[in-house]
Amino acid sequence: MCWSPKLRCALLAAALSLSTAVIAADKQTVCTITVNSADEKEAFRRHLPASKYEFVELVERGRPDWLASACRADIACDVLIVSGHYDGGNEFFSDRLETREFLPVDELERASCSNSCRGLFAQLKEVHLFGCNTLNSEPQSSTSAEIVRSLVREGHSLKAAERQLQLLNAGHGESSRDRMRLVFKDVPVIYGFSSVAPLGPVAASTLSGYFRASGPGEIGKGRASSRLLDHFSPYGMTATRGMTDQDPHAAVRHDVCQFSDERLSDAQKLEFVHQLLQRPMTQARPYLDRMQRFTAGLNDPARQTPELAPAQAVVAGDAAARERFLAFARGGDLSAGQVHMLTLARDLGWLTEEERWQELALMLGEMQARAVVGVTEVDLACTLNRNHELDGAFDPHAVRGARVDDVAHAAIRACLGSAEGHERTLQGLVSPNDGDVQMARAYLRNRPVTDAEELRRVAAGIARMRPSDAQVHALEALGRHYVSDRNILELMIDLYSQTPSSSVQAAIAGVLIRADQRSMAGPRLLGTLVADRRPSPAGDSMVDALIRRLKSP
Repeated sequence: MCWSPKLRCALLAAALSLSTAVIAADKQTVCTITVNSADEKEAFRRHLPASKYEFVELVERGRPDWLASACRADIACDVLIVSGHYDGGNEFFSDRLETREFLPVDELERASCSNSCRGLFAQLKEVHLFGCNTLNSEPQSSTSAEIVRSLVREGHSLKAAERQLQLLNAGHGESSRDRMRLVFKDVPVIYGFSSVAPLGPVAASTLSGYFRASGPGEIGKGRASSRLLDHFSPYGMTATRGMTDQDPHAAVRHDVCQFSDERLSDAQKLEFVHQLLQRPMTQARPYLDRMQRFTAGLNDPARQTPELAPAQAVVAGDAAARERFLAFARGGDLSAGQVHMLTLARDLGWLTEEERWQELALMLGEMQARAVVGVTEVDLACTLNRNHELDGAFDPHAVRGARVDDVAHAAIRACLGSAEGHERTLQGLVSPNDGDVQMARAYLRNRPVTDAEELRRVAAGIARMRPSDAQVHALEALGRHYVSDRNILELMIDLYSQTPSSSVQAAIAGVLIRADQRSMAGPRLLGTLVADRRPSPAGDSMVDALIRRLKSP
């Protein structure tokens, strides 16, 4: 057969077009959500060939609705990489002060439950979650404790109450792992961490080691990689899969989606809240956070509809549900869950604002009178008084040496506006007692030092501490201040040279890696890090990460 030149050209063009289409079909899309450092994303980009993987960053800096924008863009992800600190329940966030982007898990649930983001997540084969506790299988401890107390008050023995709690957790699934499985429904592989995840530079180094050893062939195949898990085993990486319609927790997903599905009106969602409150409180309690977040915005004029007011009136007038709910809320020591319950009671019309604060003030007084308090109570007091509305609600009779005048009690007073409590807590940060340091860390996590001279005094006190776990933890608290003061940074570099402890050196590196790089003398610091480094256990460390950061252009 003899073909004309014109026909031969047409056939060749068609063949080339078909070949290009096949290549494009084989190319996978790696979507990234980078709300903290880009270290993990860049490690994947360096090792995945551009001929087979296309990278798309979903975060649009300065645009608050970036996830919705990505959903509308018809992007179909094969692999998703989420880089950000995770608060254990509600949000991926950045530890960089200049970064304003964050990722609420509620937004992921809304996209998943409303089917408004089907294209973005419909063909996902694997998800990588680089945040602490993203796949932690433990239920929230405060919820568990409250439910056990409630069951005991109802007449159950402690062992029977704990057994019922286990059954409730098994049927409900309120852990971080279950929440991620709910969001990423039907995804074959979800990678994450069961506890503390490595910082970005360390994670990137570990990824590079994996790719050098194994190559890119396992990425995007929809199967968990034992080799990737082995490389991250020192950091507790684990893998699971998304929920399916046959999953034991599928009914829970249905309930959760009643809050998140954009196709339901606020009146319909409020009716569902009312239905939940007819259940035994131990069964309704796991939904408390979602109920409270939903009802918090119902008084927004923009959300008012003709059908909402009657639904609100029905709930506010349910006296039996009100009494049952408030009895549960008042039935134990002050906790974050009880605070949410009192706030929900106000939003439902069951308490006035004044009644709510009276309840809180009474509970705060009882909490300060306890002989033993800890990090949970310090966090709670600071959270309650985030807007300083409870300044002055501390015990003014606490005196040094009294039974309830340790650093933990001082930190609670500091959270409630006490200048004496603040000074006492800062003294605890430089104490040789690691327990005191931990209480001070909890306070500073909520109330960082903002006065430059005071921060210099704190840093000098930390530098004078003996090498110990207490000094390491104090340095970690200092690092969370993102130091830019040149005097403090010079003090840290001197301490690095003088300390005999590799753990202290690693903690100092943690301060410096978060610090303002413009305030440090790069060449001198790099030489000091290498020349004065103490022998340390094998494996990557924060010092290695800082050295790489300083060497990078």
